[in-house]
Amino acid sequence: MFTSVLMIEKPLSPEDVEFVTTLHGDETVSFVVLMQPRGDQADLLLRAIDDVALGELRDAAREGEEPEGGRARQPAELALAHSLAELRAQGSRADGEVVEEHPLDRLKEVVAESSADEVIVLTEPHYVEEFFHRDWASRARHKVGVPVLKLFAHSE
Repeated sequence: MFTSVLMIEKPLSPEDVEFVTTLHGDETVSFVVLMQPRGDQADLLLRAIDDVALGELRDAAREGEEPEGGRARQPAELALAHSLAELRAQGSRADGEVVEEHPLDRLKEVVAESSADEVIVLTEPHYVEEFFHRDWASRARHKVGVPVLKLFAHSE
């Protein structure tokens, strides 16, 4: 069985589930999902810049309306539960956890604990972080000893 650690920041859409569960053809895939809740106020400016870069000015104006920090834990748990249920509905084994602090350190531990074959980072575009190689995928490549695949989550 092939094991993928899947790092996400929002619930998986049906398109995302279809994509990650078919990446390896007919091979059975087991997922360990790490869900990071929305960051705190320090991340607000970067998110707003990303929204503007994507031409989503309304989203940039509403950035402060989403729960952040400690208040984001419950929505993250619901998003994780939804994502795990969707992966299981497609026939995959799936477990996961919400990771609030030091997500890349926890990623390294999970890769070792699960003997993962790969890491899939599935996020929305983060142009500022990507430009400076501070995004999850870029930083994960320096922490884990398995291939890291960066994919963009489906958005409407």
